[in-house]
Amino acid sequence: MELNHGDLAIEAPAFGPGQPIPATHSNAGDDTSPELAWSGVPEGAVELVLVVHDPDAPLVEGFTHWVATGIDPSSDGLPVGAEEGFTAHLNETGEPGYMGPAPPPDHGDHHYFFHLFAVDAPVEGDGLTRRQVLDAIDGHIVEQARTVGTFRADG
Repeated sequence: MELNHGDLAIEAPAFGPGQPIPATHSNAGDDTSPELAWSGVPEGAVELVLVVHDPDAPLVEGFTHWVATGIDPSSDGLPVGAEEGFTAHLNETGEPGYMGPAPPPDHGDHHYFFHLFAVDAPVEGDGLTRRQVLDAIDGHIVEQARTVGTFRADG
């Protein structure tokens, strides 16, 4: 998958890049998605795609926490606990929607990458996995951006 960086930017106001994600957004808290804000959506984007992934999980391909497609490219973000304005696809548990950080106890800091893709073709289908969505947008990414937060579960 080609990396196309431009003016597109994403941030999570509740935590800075590389900073801890507040517990309220975790499995141990309210398990609500954090507020996300973005800017610089390029012309030619027909939708935005969001993928939240923990590559530090003790699984071969890490752990997918959230996959959302069909986000309006004229939007400037998602509110805390967002459940509308997109098509929710499958997280690693096989359920649609957001699943907050829940790393194994005493496994150290896990990194949660919030990837935002501006794409020039809509993603078709429901109940897709992260891999299926990434395959669908391959060759259609106009720009992409990411931010990362950390979370640790102390035993």
